[in-house]
Amino acid sequence: MASNMLGFFVILAIISPAVVSAKDFIVGDDKGWTTNFDYQTWAHGKDFRVGDRLVFQYPVGAHSVFKVNGTGFESCIKPALTEALTSGNDAIVLATPGRKWYICGVGQHCAAAGQKLFITVNSEWMAPSPSPNSANGIISKFFPTAMIVLFTVSILGL
Repeated sequence: MASNMLGFFVILAIISPAVVSAKDFIVGDDKGWTTNFDYQTWAHGKDFRVGDRLVFQYPVGAHSVFKVNGTGFESCIKPALTEALTSGNDAIVLATPGRKWYICGVGQHCAAAGQKLFITVNSEWMAPSPSPNSANGIISKFFPTAMIVLFTVSILGL
């Protein structure tokens, strides 16, 4: 029975997709979210993925974080104050792929001191899900249930 269990886990390890955990990116690294820092250089070469988090760290009251669109980014136009993040340790989960823009809404920090960030978020690390109507889609839909049944059968020795 022990060899059956070992075989089961070996097969499960081979056919299970690899999952890479999300990363936290401290915006600006040790400089944090501040004025007169080149955030585009900081972001260059980083691979932002769906599920990752941006963490904006700054002294409370000194700065804020606004998520804006491309026009808001270029012109440093901040949205309503109710949308401001102001905790000094603001974490934003990158939930969807695509372009993301962030600015500081305090004074002229965005326009005069360049306190703004633009990134592109890539898809998740996992392979895309197959179509539910394809053979692979049907297999992947029932795979977890089948694995539980096989595990139970191997434990009970049925």
